[in-house]
Amino acid sequence: MSNDIIDMEPDERAESLKTIGWVSYILHLIVAVGAVMPGAQPGVALLIIALVIDLVKKGDAEGTWQASHFSWRISTVLWAGVLYVVTAPLWLFFVFPGWVAWGLISIWFLYRIVRGMVAMNKGQAIDV
Repeated sequence: MSNDIIDMEPDERAESLKTIGWVSYILHLIVAVGAVMPGAQPGVALLIIALVIDLVKKGDAEGTWQASHFSWRISTVLWAGVLYVVTAPLWLFFVFPGWVAWGLISIWFLYRIVRGMVAMNKGQAIDV
């Protein structure tokens, strides 16, 4: 944690992390929308950037309502990654089930990002 962040009260820290949270959520949202729109795949680079931001800044959010959002975004990315990898073999043998599985995962990912954005916009923690 940087010294400037340490010296702040929890409410001040939470507010100061809102911009970082919005940047991360927007990057996630671009990837999530791209995942559910045919032919609009922006790639995993944006997702990796957002994940690194969240991992690096998560410690600054400890003790604030923002901590739940950092954990929410990190777990969403990790679970989506695991689910995509586990269902990848479906594409090798059965294209339609692979398409359905990845479509459902992408919709779930989009739901989680939008749900987190709504809660952060209200200044509320999110259930992890």
